[in-house]
Amino acid sequence: MRWKRDLGVGRLTSERIYLVTSLPPGAATGSELAAWIRGQWLIENQLHQVRDRTFREDASKVRTRHLPRVMAGLRNPVIGVHRQDGHTNIAAALRRTASTACGPSPPLGLT
Repeated sequence: MRWKRDLGVGRLTSERIYLVTSLPPGAATGSELAAWIRGQWLIENQLHQVRDRTFREDASKVRTRHLPRVMAGLRNPVIGVHRQDGHTNIAAALRRTASTACGPSPPLGLT
């Protein structure tokens, strides 16, 4: 059971969630399953949401053959380089990189 508060009206609601896994019953504890769920949401929030919000991936018209996977494969290292460089706001990091004359070379260690 998960509890959510609607910030607009302040109402607290409950929601039942289910986890589907291939593990046999009793193979993992509740805390282990909760950690796996949090880990999945961490990936969702750090990568997929950034790709959608910053690069507008869901609105992309690129839908044929392997191109969507190729474009995602090009975006992922860009996000990773900026995260490795300590940036938490990828959109701001992209704007900063685009506005500098040296481009992305310093985070990559290139001169």
